[in-house]
Amino acid sequence: MKTQEKKATKWILLIPATIIIVLVLIFPIILNITLSFQRYSLLFPQYNRFIGLENYRYFFTDPRFWNSLKITLYFTVVSVFIELVIGLFTAILLNQNFKMKVFLRILVVLPWAIPTVVNGVMWQWIFDSNYGALNGFLYQIGFIKEYINWLGSPFRALNCVVIADIWKNCWFFTIVLLGGLQAIPLEYYEAAYVDGANFWKRLTKITLPLLKPTLIISTVLRVSEAFKVFDIIYIMTKGGPADGTQVLSYFIYHTSFEALKLGEGAALSTIVTLFILSFAIILTTNLLKEEVEMSA
Repeated sequence: MKTQEKKATKWILLIPATIIIVLVLIFPIILNITLSFQRYSLLFPQYNRFIGLENYRYFFTDPRFWNSLKITLYFTVVSVFIELVIGLFTAILLNQNFKMKVFLRILVVLPWAIPTVVNGVMWQWIFDSNYGALNGFLYQIGFIKEYINWLGSPFRALNCVVIADIWKNCWFFTIVLLGGLQAIPLEYYEAAYVDGANFWKRLTKITLPLLKPTLIISTVLRVSEAFKVFDIIYIMTKGGPADGTQVLSYFIYHTSFEALKLGEGAALSTIVTLFILSFAIILTTNLLKEEVEMSA
């Protein structure tokens, strides 16, 4: 009887958490997917009706969607790759024994801890064409003869946003990978050093293979965040100029809350979710397969 009472108590204690998960996570997802199969506009409610896959078919033939997807992929790949490289080598540096190591470890957390909106406003001021710090500095040292409108060109503005994102988020990789490096036994490096292995061989033969699970998980997390970036785009460029920085999340915002086409916005949200979910499943599945093969 006591064992049954304990089991019953466990299930009862799970009820509040289950209700919260259903209301906060599962119910909105189901509602969003249901809405994506409808023509649902707040401007013309009389035309709201079920239309099946029409919203999805429309976006896959819409040049604006493909342009936003291209911009999103560029932003994600470039920013995450550079963040990963900087974060990895910074983590390796901070894993060494030297003076002020603790101070530097605290220092790298600060940019990552800054709210994204604050980071966007700061970099918007830095890149400002009239009184920006970057133009002022380059002009003072004689590198430029006139101020540059950094956010006035679509491709240049996109790269400025990428720089702002890298400055803030590369330290995420530093923190996560530093934890992974500290879990690697020092005996491996000592044996490699005795065998005459240089830094590159130690990196490719010891560090990267043993850090692979941490690298994959952290990359999945960062790609998921970068793929649905919105706030820094909204603060710095608002999707412009000429839709040059209109990533998918900003396209969703424009469709749902400016054009008030909630059905189309829900379909876009579902597409973005499927992209992120597919990427995460592919990477984590490969990781699990390798772990099973190694354990076998």
